[in-house]
Amino acid sequence: MNVDLHSHSLASDGLLAPAAVAARARAGGVDVWALTDHDDVSGLDEAAAAAAALGMRFVPGVEISVTWRAEPSHKGTTVHVVGLNIDPENAALADGLAAIRAGREDRARRIAFDLEVAGVPGALEGARKYAANPDLVSRTHFARFLVEAGKVPSTHAAFNRYLTEGKPGHVAHDWASLADAMDWIRAAGGVAVVAHPGRYKLATGNLNRFLAEFKDRGGAAIEVLTGSHTAAQYNHFAEVCRCFGFMASRGSDYHGPGESRVDPGDLPRLPADLTPVWQGW
Repeated sequence: MNVDLHSHSLASDGLLAPAAVAARARAGGVDVWALTDHDDVSGLDEAAAAAAALGMRFVPGVEISVTWRAEPSHKGTTVHVVGLNIDPENAALADGLAAIRAGREDRARRIAFDLEVAGVPGALEGARKYAANPDLVSRTHFARFLVEAGKVPSTHAAFNRYLTEGKPGHVAHDWASLADAMDWIRAAGGVAVVAHPGRYKLATGNLNRFLAEFKDRGGAAIEVLTGSHTAAQYNHFAEVCRCFGFMASRGSDYHGPGESRVDPGDLPRLPADLTPVWQGW
């Protein structure tokens, strides 16, 4: 069974409408598919209808932005927790996601201000052109504007030159706490999964502390196979799964043509000894 439990649409920072992402997943041979937009569930109804029409099992999901601190004085690291099999109508989840989106507007204004100081005017208006969801202007939308403005040749280069820590368009921001994100997922009847753990700039000891806290708070799984991991990281995080007793998830983290390393359905299979997060669904 080909399972893809991480993808994005125009409801957050993807390039395609939810139905079009569903079509790409089915064309890639996906049997079980989740849409997991950042901090927003507005694309799930369209995604569910498209998946049903295409004969795919649909899993409603969301990717929640979290700030995790190794200790109170730590400046915090942004991590992402995916909630799978959620009830998108749950009030606690809806209120929490709305609060995160409200913070995104303030961050977008601060990014635009810093980019203007760095010699890139009109960034907020430019980023909004790429944001189909006006409540969710992200760094990816700024990256697309920077490509359009001729400042960089690609969105990857935009992040490296302007939008990552230490660069002129990077703005530190506090997202949800891990405790709150886990509570919202639990209230919505979902399963919590650490998204692409290999992406976080955490020393090994701190990453293990984060994973331990995630598990203590009811976290069930980590993404082992993801478009954000290298082949070596597939093996490493399979071993992390074994050591912590996590279930394993698999997802392309697909954002659209030309912006994703892996298309839906193209990841290898999970190692046979790992328990897939979808077992029993």
